[in-house]
Amino acid sequence: MTITAKLKRKNKTSRILVADDDADILALLKTTFASTDTEVFLCNDGRTAFEMALDIVPDLFLFDISMPELDGYQVCERIKLIEHLKDIPVIFMSGNIGINDKIKAFGVGAVDFIAKPFHIEELKVRVNTHLSLSTLRLRVEYQEMIEKKIRKISEAQQATIFALAKLAEQRDDDTGAHLERVCRYCEMLARQLAADSLYSASISPAFIDCIQQAAPMHDIGKISIPDNVLLKPATLTPEEFETMKSHTVVGAENMQMVFNKYPDNDLIGMGIEIALYHHECWDGSGYPDGLVGKNIPLSARIMTVADCYDALRSDRCYRKGFDHETVKGMLIEESGTHFDPEIIKAFLAIEADFKQISK
Repeated sequence: MTITAKLKRKNKTSRILVADDDADILALLKTTFASTDTEVFLCNDGRTAFEMALDIVPDLFLFDISMPELDGYQVCERIKLIEHLKDIPVIFMSGNIGINDKIKAFGVGAVDFIAKPFHIEELKVRVNTHLSLSTLRLRVEYQEMIEKKIRKISEAQQATIFALAKLAEQRDDDTGAHLERVCRYCEMLARQLAADSLYSASISPAFIDCIQQAAPMHDIGKISIPDNVLLKPATLTPEEFETMKSHTVVGAENMQMVFNKYPDNDLIGMGIEIALYHHECWDGSGYPDGLVGKNIPLSARIMTVADCYDALRSDRCYRKGFDHETVKGMLIEESGTHFDPEIIKAFLAIEADFKQISK
């Protein structure tokens, strides 16, 4: 029985398998749990208990130690070898309790030991305690299973997005590992801004994780740009530049269609911001909307610095890449005009890391 199935069943009732060769004990326990939401299964020997366990998969075992066929210890040992039974709690009942009995009981995997004759209220409390712990364990396992599936879905989503972005990038042979580098640059800038900047309160671990995943989508709209514009080894004409600028809107509009179907997807939401606004400038001179200052989403402002640094460092069909110190000077010069000064400050704090990655 799966974790999900057991949790669904436990919302309605719990199951206890009781094994004891004393008919009076069986009758007492049946009466005790009759008025509760617990379903009780009874048997009077160890072999039957083990066979029933395989069939009904209870939520708790309540075993006498001295029983025909197999004693309680032997049944417990067999149960612990079965994958879907091994984590179900076992409580032993016995009239002969010594320290060695307790040591052996816990040694074979029991969680509790109740002396006969027992007080019925004490037994109920112990049973309910272990049922609650078992339910909690199942819920934790269920949550872990869900989180694992979510991670797999997220990883598949990221891989698909990255593959699509690489298709756009590969049309420009000069860009090399551009996507990989800007992912790293965005992550490092976001971490530095979170640690020491005016934006510290706005940058959570989730933001940092999201921006490095969304970064590859910044130029995905270039898939629509004709080769004669995208690969032109000379200055673009005004008309050609307008065509080039359209990649921001094309990329954002295509992702918006996905976001309309999945409005809770933060990755796509940030991808839209980055694709649409990573060519906006701090002073309002950028495109496509001429946004000014903090009206530009923070994710896009970070991407602007990361993208420009890598573009300037990289060889292009129309020029050779610049060295780190030259690019650093360009970024400083454009701080407050092209770039957010706070992000340039963060860049300068970690410029050595940028230089290393650019190599």
